[in-house]
Amino acid sequence: MSLADQILAQRRRKIAELREQGRDPFHNRFTPSHTVARVVSEYGELAGPELEALAVSFRLAGRLMLVRKFGKAIFCHFQDGTGRLQAFVQREDLGEEEFSWFKKLDIGDIVGFEGTLFRTRTEELTLRVRSFTLLTKSLRPLPEKYHGLLDVEARYRQRHLDLLMNPPVWQVFQTRTAIIRLIRQFLDARGFLEVETPMMQPIPGGATARPFITHHHALDMQLYLRIAPELYLKRLVAGGLDRVYEINRNFRNEGLSSLHNPEFTMLEFYQAYATYEDLMVLTEELFCFLAREILGTYTFAYQGQTIDFTPPWRRLDLREALTELGGIPPETVADREALVARALKEGVQLRPGEGYGRALTKLFDLHVEAKLVQPTFVTGYPTETSPLSRRNDQNPEVVDRFELFIAGREMANAFSELNDPEDQRQRFEAQMAAHAAGDEEMPHAVDEDFLLALEHGLPPTAGEGIGIDRLVMLLTDSPSIRDVILFPLLRPER
Repeated sequence: MSLADQILAQRRRKIAELREQGRDPFHNRFTPSHTVARVVSEYGELAGPELEALAVSFRLAGRLMLVRKFGKAIFCHFQDGTGRLQAFVQREDLGEEEFSWFKKLDIGDIVGFEGTLFRTRTEELTLRVRSFTLLTKSLRPLPEKYHGLLDVEARYRQRHLDLLMNPPVWQVFQTRTAIIRLIRQFLDARGFLEVETPMMQPIPGGATARPFITHHHALDMQLYLRIAPELYLKRLVAGGLDRVYEINRNFRNEGLSSLHNPEFTMLEFYQAYATYEDLMVLTEELFCFLAREILGTYTFAYQGQTIDFTPPWRRLDLREALTELGGIPPETVADREALVARALKEGVQLRPGEGYGRALTKLFDLHVEAKLVQPTFVTGYPTETSPLSRRNDQNPEVVDRFELFIAGREMANAFSELNDPEDQRQRFEAQMAAHAAGDEEMPHAVDEDFLLALEHGLPPTAGEGIGIDRLVMLLTDSPSIRDVILFPLLRPER
């Protein structure tokens, strides 16, 4: 029998013994009066005599994380969802029988305590326990030396242990929640309305990606998990909701990497009577607001690089970037055939119907993206790769669009929306032709409901998508998207 099996059998015997003695190993009636964080916040600065003068009995609950036994007394640390506190248990306070039962508890057990506060000789804030209740008997032991990074795969598969044993991980997800709360605060203050749009859609749209497919049996129809909420949100703007946003779950049937998870969180927002240039200003304000509130500074470290959010942020044309940072001669960038030939030589895969525009963006990915460490708005994207964007008035071969890059990766994508229904129909039909030619990422049908909304009239509008997971990575100095998603998708264990 393995050691783990021996411990499991031993703890099951303890459960049986508890029940024989009339004690419930899974007690359900204990209400804490305080959290650890509240105790530390309200009483953590009081001196020993001040604590002893308090006429307050505290009820706290948490998981035993450390136990040190000294004959007739025990010091232990317990942890709730807000922090960790020391408890002092002695036979004199509990009596012989209860003290004997407490000594049988194991690290990992969840316990309710009632007692008073005092300071030890080392000045540590401590709960002097007058009574206790076993709330949950833990069958399996906690890792003795669990540091999270020792086994990355185990961290993701057993996130509950990762959170219990690795406080920085817990702090990352607290920060994630704070970031999302602040995003709502920022947009709400500017008159945006938070909405919800369907996660199951009859036609996948709003982005170029391979969808997940499901089936609705009652209606006998095929549905697709949302790859983006864009077309529904723009229908709301057409319906008179001039400023809308959604913090949404999207699903794309694509590969896994440090920057990609098939299920991820996006912020998408749309503003009527605005352009992509207006959204550059708004985006800069949003990111600076988040950095100031979360980090207290515009300058911070990310994976060994110093990131500076101090405005104004750089704006760079895509073609100029290919020459300035990518090292591709301007005459090659301007020559359609020469650029496509170079892209093919470097291994770029051109999908059906793609050419110069795709070559531009893929060479940008290969030669420029990683060099954009400081916040940079890249503009001048080709119409060919931007099927939902408004053509530029001066140059219809490009669209009014930007992508924001920070730390060498895309953080946001925004554009002035295409609101010409005839132009939009032509671009949808081009996507359908690409799908028929074998491109599985393209929609297989024209979204007539969206076109109908455009025909009724979509006001001049700009919209943007921001990857929440990548934003959290940046502001928590996390190297992988799996570090900021509680339950990332993993291959099955063999």
